Amino acid sequence: MEWESDDKELKAAGAEPLPGGRRGLRIHGWEIECRKLFILNSLHLQRWEKELQTTHLPEMVFGDNCLVLKHVNSGTKFFFNAFDALVSWKHEALPPVEVPAAAKWKFRSKPLQQVVLDYDYTFTTPYCGSETVESNVECGSAIPEEGSSCIQWEDCKEKIDLVALASKEPILFYDEIILYEDELADNGISLLTVKVRVMPSGWFLLLRFWLRVDGVLMRLRDTRLHCLFGEHNKSSILRESCWRETTFQALSSKGYPSDAAAYSDPSIIADRLPIVMQKTQKLHVGVSCKQYVKDIPLMLLHIVIQALLLTGFPL
Repeated sequence: MEWESDDKELKAAGAEPLPGGRRGLRIHGWEIECRKLFILNSLHLQRWEKELQTTHLPEMVFGDNCLVLKHVNSGTKFFFNAFDALVSWKHEALPPVEVPAAAKWKFRSKPLQQVVLDYDYTFTTPYCGSETVESNVECGSAIPEEGSSCIQWEDCKEKIDLVALASKEPILFYDEIILYEDELADNGISLLTVKVRVMPSGWFLLLRFWLRVDGVLMRLRDTRLHCLFGEHNKSSILRESCWRETTFQALSSKGYPSDAAAYSDPSIIADRLPIVMQKTQKLHVGVSCKQYVKDIPLMLLHIVIQALLLTGFPL
């Protein structure tokens, strides 16, 4: 069911829908847009296989789906798409998860075929989003001009206040997008999604990779971004990455169910999975790099004048 915004709430927050039938809105200098289309057809899948140099892709790839968040003044853009996520999967190249022998037959495409799982068939990805400062990059591509990006995240100890995010602030926009999905030949689920919501105070998104190999293991890789709107269309963004992983055997030894049906919703069982990686980074968005470089001569002149005044030099 599609989210329907309230015109009065949009107006009160200084927001407006995107023109031309695009799904999203403009608010505090940001353009936030979601695009949802169909899964890739066989021709496009072949192109992706060639570009990714693989013969393996998830069962359902929503190659034209994407979420784009662009800060208009600075040109800073964050975007989330399946292709870049699969590039990250290919680069990480994790060893394949061992499948129970009784279930291996389900991976065969022919009755007498020998199953050799010599690749990461779970499509686990370390992807945490794509970013650029180029204004002409489409959401399906993550290739900015060389040297164009000046986005620099800084490690920090701050945490996203999830309690504050649960407050009853009006939701001006919400959407959830599937990027790819695979049922692992009926042996579990591999799912990459991104969802976003926009409030009068800022926007929040969750990029989630969820893996359950029935009877073997579970992985949950979450990336959360929270942007707080500031004055003069400036914003501060926290990015929090949290990876969790455990085996069914480890959960069973702690008294938890060993039945895969008990682990259908990662939001409910996330706390049962031990954290294997966690970090938080911060980014300030407001002035473009080009504008900053342009202003350097004026900044230097101001510093020189101040220094001369302090020394009593007559101007």
